[in-house]
Amino acid sequence: MAYTARLNFGPINSPMPPAASSRLAYVDWMRGLACVLMFQTHCYDSWLNADARKSTFFMWSQLGGTLPAPLFLFVAGFSLALVVDRLRQKGLAASQIARTTVHRGAEIFVLGLLFRLQEYLIAFPWSPWTDLFRVDILNTIGISLMLMGLTCGAVLRLSRRAQRLELGIAAAGVSLMIALLTPLLWTSWQPRFLPWPLESYVNGVHNLGTPQSWLFPIFPWAGFAFAGLAVGFLLLSSWVRQHEASAFLLAGITGIGLIYLARWLDSRPFNLYAVYDFWHTSPNFFLIRVGLLLAILCGAYLWCRWGAGQWGFSPLAQLGQTSLLVYWVHIELVYGRLSILPKRAQSIRTASFGLLVICIAMLMLSLLRVRLKGHGADVWKWFRRPAQAC
Repeated sequence: MAYTARLNFGPINSPMPPAASSRLAYVDWMRGLACVLMFQTHCYDSWLNADARKSTFFMWSQLGGTLPAPLFLFVAGFSLALVVDRLRQKGLAASQIARTTVHRGAEIFVLGLLFRLQEYLIAFPWSPWTDLFRVDILNTIGISLMLMGLTCGAVLRLSRRAQRLELGIAAAGVSLMIALLTPLLWTSWQPRFLPWPLESYVNGVHNLGTPQSWLFPIFPWAGFAFAGLAVGFLLLSSWVRQHEASAFLLAGITGIGLIYLARWLDSRPFNLYAVYDFWHTSPNFFLIRVGLLLAILCGAYLWCRWGAGQWGFSPLAQLGQTSLLVYWVHIELVYGRLSILPKRAQSIRTASFGLLVICIAMLMLSLLRVRLKGHGADVWKWFRRPAQAC
């Protein structure tokens, strides 16, 4: 079975059941879910007034905001597993596989730098120059792809007969290592010898002296990408292909088990770390979110194979096909100068209406992008036609 994929925010293709699209619809659906959760988090954060920000509603909104970044990273890792497997089937050497995947990660990383430059120029002269070096989600996705590519290349080079199981175990080990090292690198092992723009990629310190929870450093965020890589390799096994539905159901059950395991570990009286921050650096919270990701993966698969995902058009899957584009555009419409509502001044009802507008606008943008894909020359001729007629 051959797989083709475009890493990160792009579409992924794979043989699906005859009734389904040739796309891996559940992967697009997960990206789309991440987009919607991201929209609501950003909209309420940007627009709600002081009173609304004290409400339970806002608390739950921000709690939901802990999922989009892990979802994007998890799917990026899952996608990379499909790409690496396809390249292995073509007989490419380990160095070629590493080079291909690292190159794609570098492209995403450069896009992240360009996004930061755009935001700085739009907000100039009010934005500080240090914003150019903020570690945002695109930067981390790019670096994670490069790190995963290097890891896969190393495993394949060490063992030319390395199978998907070995690659999956290696990815799971790196994910666990990142989760366990995060509390230390945010506190007692903080690499202060590095210039802050570099240290910020380790623990999100930025130029403020202490790690910032609103940034996306490698520790812990890259751990979600490696978790997705591990799951992707495991789900590519021959047994899974023959028992696909059972395997995804098992993944969901495993996810729920991880959540309960993490809660049990968190309730223990002893602690491995001198400084314990459950919400930001705890391996237990990391494990809970990985469990949620596995449960969402199972639910997305079941929904797209036997649920309403089979009915036809899916707004979430559509958004997932163009998640990079809608991410890029919605930021300016929510946080930027083009914000469709005055910031920090809205009630929950008004902000919810604004969220609906953003969702519909981004869905329309996604549809337009897919419709025009591959027709750039035709669009350019259409725009030039009146001038030529003159």
